[in-house]
Amino acid sequence: MLQQIDTDRPLWVFGYGSLIWHPGFPVEEQAVARLTGYHRAFCMSSIHHRGTEAEPGLVLALDRSEGAICDGLAFRVMPGHEAETLAGLRERELISAAYIEELLPLNLRDGREVTALAYVIERNHPQYCGNLPLEEQARIIARARGGRGPNRDYLFNTADHLAELGLSDGDLDWLAARVRALGASDRAP
Repeated sequence: MLQQIDTDRPLWVFGYGSLIWHPGFPVEEQAVARLTGYHRAFCMSSIHHRGTEAEPGLVLALDRSEGAICDGLAFRVMPGHEAETLAGLRERELISAAYIEELLPLNLRDGREVTALAYVIERNHPQYCGNLPLEEQARIIARARGGRGPNRDYLFNTADHLAELGLSDGDLDWLAARVRALGASDRAP
């Protein structure tokens, strides 16, 4: 579902996964931000970017959860680039109908509140795979590969960049350590 977004106004985008380390659009400002009511989870099968239809990988999505929080980065798009950024994000994020485009309130670390574009998992979509045990997630991530490369690289980049920002995510830290332990080969056991 596409949001009506006024591209004549400042556009904020919430990054909780790959957008943190590869926004892919010109950024005027970025700030650490918190979203409430959602958590970051490997709850979406990836059949394009980090896996295939024959061997799906896993990618992060925002999943609704009472009392949950998700820390990430809020990006304010460089003025004059709102329309092209929105088109690029839609091409990148809405490759299937597994994400819903939403405008959500964020609390920035500096005390400001902004409304940002975010991509939330559609739980009724066939690619939704919430509540997989962490060990199963690690085994999928260790072996999957898609159009943008190995699934493990996506995990490692996200976990490393969150750590650099001082944003702890226990599940991602555990998964990164476990996938490394499974080995760096394309076909981990």
